[in-house]
Amino acid sequence: MDGFQLNIDCEGPLTQNDNAFELCQEFIPSGGAFFSIVSKYDDFLADVIHKPGYKAGDTLKLVLPFLKAFDVTHEMMEEFSERTLLLLPGTETMLPRLNELLPSFIISTSYKPYIEALCNLTSFPMENCYCTVVNLDKYFIEDQEKQQLRKLAKEIAQMEMLQWDDDAKGVKDLDKVHRKTVERLDEIFWKIIPSMGIGRILDEVNPIGGVEKARAVEDSVKRTGLKLDRVIYAGDSITDCQALDLVKGAGGVAISFNGNRYAIRSADYAIVSSNTCIIYGMCNLVLNRGKEILKEFPVDKKGKIDLKKLLEELSNISLEQEILNQITSAVKKDELEIYQISKTDVDKLVCLSERVRKEVRGHKVGELG
Repeated sequence: MDGFQLNIDCEGPLTQNDNAFELCQEFIPSGGAFFSIVSKYDDFLADVIHKPGYKAGDTLKLVLPFLKAFDVTHEMMEEFSERTLLLLPGTETMLPRLNELLPSFIISTSYKPYIEALCNLTSFPMENCYCTVVNLDKYFIEDQEKQQLRKLAKEIAQMEMLQWDDDAKGVKDLDKVHRKTVERLDEIFWKIIPSMGIGRILDEVNPIGGVEKARAVEDSVKRTGLKLDRVIYAGDSITDCQALDLVKGAGGVAISFNGNRYAIRSADYAIVSSNTCIIYGMCNLVLNRGKEILKEFPVDKKGKIDLKKLLEELSNISLEQEILNQITSAVKKDELEIYQISKTDVDKLVCLSERVRKEVRGHKVGELG
């Protein structure tokens, strides 16, 4: 069957926020530090020890008992998400047009209230979104549990940030301080909280990250009738790796957009940019010229695609002028680079992409996995 579809992450490729981080920062004392520790623990569980039954992005369920303990309601999550939503430049222009160009789906670990806020603002169809469904109002918490969780949140926020060497395989490979941190977090999340009444939230909420994003891609192609090799996937973090690997392995187009080291190592192409219109442009190129066009662009010794040739091709396919103008402006301001990852020094590319990621999304958000 002819045609392609786009599957795209939300936070990073479309928006500047890390909504869960910001919710914790807003409603939990020292919530930014608290979330950062839990997020790094999530990376350790998912990428280092490969904890059975655990996947990248499950941070979003681990923090829920604490949000409940600080009296956060579903309405508060909705109001906060609407009030703080920040689109990347270009998103408001290109996102409403995407489904007119090709079938498009947002696949996000974000909580549903945040994705609903994005759809309400941009008129993107909510039925084309996969995200983490949660309603804190359905859960009851005892006062004793509330006070205990508030103390645990303070304890976690005061922990030293986890670190490990690239060749670490388990807790035994950590130094003494970080090993104790992991052991204490294991106790909190897999013994103390499951023994609480509110602990059922860890069993009932299933964040859309890791394998769930890959499953969402597979479900989306059933809906469109296309094959996986007709999928363009754009993501930026550890939660996207399995989806990127799936699409790349099937011969589709796997794109890192301001990605961290996890996303880059799972993708075919790396976009480093402050403007999202290039995603629309690349989709249009693939539709009109085929996915092989992306491999045919001249690249320099660093693997960087010749953007002059790219702009020529975009002009030749009669790309909408407003979108072409934004892409051209990004090129002129040196705010857009595209790399064929197989032809790059990956370590240097990771440094560049992670630096721009922090510049675009903010240093604290950009550091999260």
